[in-house]
Amino acid sequence: MPPNASPHVAPNLFDHPKYWAECYGTSDYLPTSRAEMDALGWDSCDIIIVTGDAYVDHPSFGMAVIGRVLEAQGFRVGIIAQPDWHSKDPFMALGAPNLFFGVAAGNMDSMINRYTADRKTRSDDAYTPGGMAGKRPDRATLIYSHRCREAFPDVPIIIGGIEASLRRIAHFDYWQEKVRTSILMDAAADLLLYGNAERAIVEVAHRIASGEPVAQITDVRGTAFVRRDTPQGWMEIDSSRIDQPGKIDRIINPYLNTTEMDECEVEKRNVQWFSYEDPRSKRTDEHKLTFHPRARLQRDKTVIRLPSFEKVSKDKALYAHANRVLHLETNPGNARALVQKHGTVDVWINPPPIPLTTPEMDYVFGLPYARLPHPSYKGERIPAYEMIRFSVNIMRGCFGGCTFCSITEHEGRIIQNRSQESIIREVEEIRDKVPGFTGVISDLGGPTANMYRLACKDPKIEASCRKPACVYPDICQNLNTDHAALKELYRTARNLPGIKKVLIGSGLRYDLAVKDPEYIKELVTHHVGGYLKIAPEHTESAPLSKMMKPGIGTYDKFKQLFEKYTKEAGKEQYLIPYFIAAHPGTSDEDMLNLALWLKKNGFRADQVQAFYPSPMASATTMYYSEKNPLHQVTYKSEKVATAKTPEQRKLHKAFLRWHDPKNWPLLRKAIAAMGRQELIGDGENQLIPHYKAGEEQLVYEAHRRKNKGGEHQKRVGKPVAAATAGKPNYGKPVQSAAAGKPNTGKPAQAAANKPNAGKPQGGKMLTQHTGLPPKPRADMGGNKPKPPGKPKHRSR
Repeated sequence: MPPNASPHVAPNLFDHPKYWAECYGTSDYLPTSRAEMDALGWDSCDIIIVTGDAYVDHPSFGMAVIGRVLEAQGFRVGIIAQPDWHSKDPFMALGAPNLFFGVAAGNMDSMINRYTADRKTRSDDAYTPGGMAGKRPDRATLIYSHRCREAFPDVPIIIGGIEASLRRIAHFDYWQEKVRTSILMDAAADLLLYGNAERAIVEVAHRIASGEPVAQITDVRGTAFVRRDTPQGWMEIDSSRIDQPGKIDRIINPYLNTTEMDECEVEKRNVQWFSYEDPRSKRTDEHKLTFHPRARLQRDKTVIRLPSFEKVSKDKALYAHANRVLHLETNPGNARALVQKHGTVDVWINPPPIPLTTPEMDYVFGLPYARLPHPSYKGERIPAYEMIRFSVNIMRGCFGGCTFCSITEHEGRIIQNRSQESIIREVEEIRDKVPGFTGVISDLGGPTANMYRLACKDPKIEASCRKPACVYPDICQNLNTDHAALKELYRTARNLPGIKKVLIGSGLRYDLAVKDPEYIKELVTHHVGGYLKIAPEHTESAPLSKMMKPGIGTYDKFKQLFEKYTKEAGKEQYLIPYFIAAHPGTSDEDMLNLALWLKKNGFRADQVQAFYPSPMASATTMYYSEKNPLHQVTYKSEKVATAKTPEQRKLHKAFLRWHDPKNWPLLRKAIAAMGRQELIGDGENQLIPHYKAGEEQLVYEAHRRKNKGGEHQKRVGKPVAAATAGKPNYGKPVQSAAAGKPNTGKPAQAAANKPNAGKPQGGKMLTQHTGLPPKPRADMGGNKPKPPGKPKHRSR
């Protein structure tokens, strides 16, 4: 292909002719060592995937999906998982690949994986055997790419995965508090694939295999690369600056005779416009002007020039403007290419990939995954695998558009669905093949549990729409909200022989669910495992508008239906809302109002979530630039207030944990500064109590099992000492007022010291960690022996 070709639609995944190495067939696991290659009869790998995750051959792990898809195309694919990055030697373990290295940080961004929202180092890594931290470097994509280049300088390097996807343009880096260049520049890679890359990686692999230089592969959708100029035949739209109105002269008093005012500089400057000339007079130098209508631009030959890296790194308004333009060009049906100058070269970003069709999704998920970690781990526990071991992914994408979320930037807002037959076949495979299965499917969902088969009613409207969300500020009238296909899937799955329960663990979009009450009834009656977690995120309109989330009234509607159908089913189930602290657009007063709502509704958050500025998210742009990219950005446009200092972020988190005595001194000071002293006291409508002697000794104990056996010390590589001594320590349950009644605000520990502390006092206070009322513990004499269970067997 010539380097100036426009992005085209790639063939279907199964339309390519197979590569010659298909004669080797498929392997139980993709090889991770020379010995495994020898056992397969391979002298070399065609493609080697380097990943920051442990190798789990499961369709929820990116390296396994890409590896199996390439294997199905006939390529010999090897895996280098979590290599020691301190030298090039581990990257040479499988030899030089014949075609290219594929490099990814893993299922998570390596910086988010290692650091908390407060920039503290995490003590574990869910994608590593044993949960051990420190098995991947910071900015893993960069480090791995450099080591691959050092090991084999002439082998092309193609980067992908969510870390590369979210860093494809100049982006704000939360950990360095500055704007960094596109990851393409830092990694010195040949090509970047963003989003779900099956279609792109298959085409690129076949073209490289046919002898085409990687530098000439510039027309594949969902790719980014470096070039030095705009190719011939392309129309460039300059969006590298924000329009600014020029100087406006003061309006002249119409009653003044300006012709006699020598001091009128405005009149002198514009006198040419007031001179009169008889239109009938002819001038020899006169030419007739002809105006032609503007030529219609070809979208597939149009590129939008963003402000350069040098400009966005110094001008926050330009950064917000660039982010806004990028998000307006994310619909595969109408997106145009983007280009951003970095020094003397351009980073060119082709339009997003075309979403996979249902047959293609079935093809990807129907490949011969082992559904287990690689045998070299010898059964060591990998927490992320344990979480998804018995779950099934039914779709991809999300049209919610939440500004703090990276799903839309990575997977897109067009829902990609599997067929019911494919999903049911995977459920049966789990039942029949996965060790330890007890009959319970832990999740039947995806990025959003209830967007399966939801789409725009008109494909033409969908292809031309530029809205960032289909459900904000209200659900689009063109969106189909019928959950019929999902309800049928639930019924079919739970009625399979050997399946005792199908739970829904994915995030639920409750504003969609209330449009179909029958779906809520189906969900509550059959698919809730005691509690259901949903995320209203906040109660106040200011932060919700910056999140693009519905108002709390929609949550109330869902709650009413949830409780109604729970009662009809004769079950005891609880709805647990999740909230975000310190999100851009949130004031201290907003957090105070949220805390009052939490107390009024009887919720105590054991764990709180602070806003985490992930690369390229719109909310991250608000955090950095204090501009709102959801609207047109100018130098005088709306300023978004943001909690940036550690002190204010700590305060916002403290409001979510209003019940913790450790937070009361900070909250008292803040409430007094707001002039809301009436909220301090022991009354039902007050948030926290007055200071009392001995308060410093009170310690709030969350209702969850504390770490035992030195597991934390093992994860961080520290010796296990006193942690293993004696019996495991359990947190005492915290009892309080009924969920429907205001809490008295009494210290938690003081309540626990009372003789009847082990019993509910008139009701239950729900905890966010478990979503259930505190359970009596064995050390309190509350545990009853379980009746002997029935012998386990699988009905077929």
